[in-house]
Amino acid sequence: QVQLVESGGGSVQAGGSLRLACATSGDPYSIYFMAWFRQAPGKEREGVAAFDSDGTTSYAEAVAGRFAISQDNAMNTLYLQMNSLKPEDTAMYYCAARQPGEIQRRLLLSPLEYNTWGQGTQVTVSS
Repeated sequence: QVQLVESGGGSVQAGGSLRLACATSGDPYSIYFMAWFRQAPGKEREGVAAFDSDGTTSYAEAVAGRFAISQDNAMNTLYLQMNSLKPEDTAMYYCAARQPGEIQRRLLLSPLEYNTWGQGTQVTVSS
């Protein structure tokens, strides 16, 4: 069974940057897709960034051009580089994996498609 552990959250001022990391343990070959999600208080969980099976990426419109998803296969770690942070980026950020199965590209940012989740890391952006 794969486990996901996020780190790197914190408090920053608007315009600042953070890099989140998601360390995976278990069988990495059982992971077919990985993504980042976030959930602000009182709001639904929303997709932020994801990898497709061919290595291409998908981003939510709200973060495109500011956030970048990447992975270090040797370290079994997924990253989310967040630049030009805004107060509306404040949320709990979660790493998620799908094992196994396929996800249609149009659903890569749907939380319903993922079956393994980390515990989350808090990001707070002040104005």
